[in-house]
Amino acid sequence: MPTPDPAIPPSSLSRDAWRRLRRNRMALLGLCAFLALVGISVLGPMLSPYTYEQTNLDYGPQGPSALHWLGTDTLGRDLFTRLCHGGRISLAVGFLATAVSLCIGVTYGAISGFVGGKLDAFLMRLVDVLYALPFTIFVILLTVAFGRDFRLLFVAIGAVHWLTMARIVRAQVQALRHREFVEAAFALGLTRTRIIVRHILPNTLGPIVIYATLTVPAVMLLESTLSFLGLGVQPPMSSWGLLIKEGAEKMETYPWLLIFPALCFSLALFSLNFLGDGLRDALDPESATD
Repeated sequence: MPTPDPAIPPSSLSRDAWRRLRRNRMALLGLCAFLALVGISVLGPMLSPYTYEQTNLDYGPQGPSALHWLGTDTLGRDLFTRLCHGGRISLAVGFLATAVSLCIGVTYGAISGFVGGKLDAFLMRLVDVLYALPFTIFVILLTVAFGRDFRLLFVAIGAVHWLTMARIVRAQVQALRHREFVEAAFALGLTRTRIIVRHILPNTLGPIVIYATLTVPAVMLLESTLSFLGLGVQPPMSSWGLLIKEGAEKMETYPWLLIFPALCFSLALFSLNFLGDGLRDALDPESATD
């Protein structure tokens, strides 16, 4: 029996996936760009001498300068500081709402796909009914019913973005529930809950991670739409969507109020989409050629 070379590290699914991801330059570029946006949003306010609600009506709107790197808005507030705080809220809504949708969608899809039968048919028909409802209108109704506290956006947006995840997980669970390792777990007397959590869901992690990276920009876009309509984050707080709304109203006179928030938001969307495409290629076993 040949002895493994100690100089060659043992291979694993995660190591192979990381190796394939590193070969995808656009995915790495998207990852670096997104991490840069997160770093600026987190550390930017600490570097700025201004607060996001500090006004200076006498100063008025000014273009980019040494004192205000990205200029000021119509109330004399520093745009860079507001952009960083807005990034915190937009990114938080994106990640936390995605986490809510993952919790609901993965649990719902796993139960539906594993149990099957009439329960599966009922749960999927319920998903079809919810699919027929306009997502934006549903979120607007939740926001109006429970108030405009931006923290409710996490639950409101996440509660309407779990449907596709539930279908993805259901399809994966249905494909795995009759595999040999699941039958062996049944033979050992393991409970259904333990089989789902310990044996089936880990084998669906790839599609879940891929779709999660694509859900974050979709959630951020929906939050921006709500803020643009005045149903999301309320002043004096800011988000990228709210800043884009304010910039669109003054774009002809003060174009920098729209350009910089739109650039940050577009960069976040593009970087996450590139990263999601790269993860799809890296985590798909059929894409491995070596």
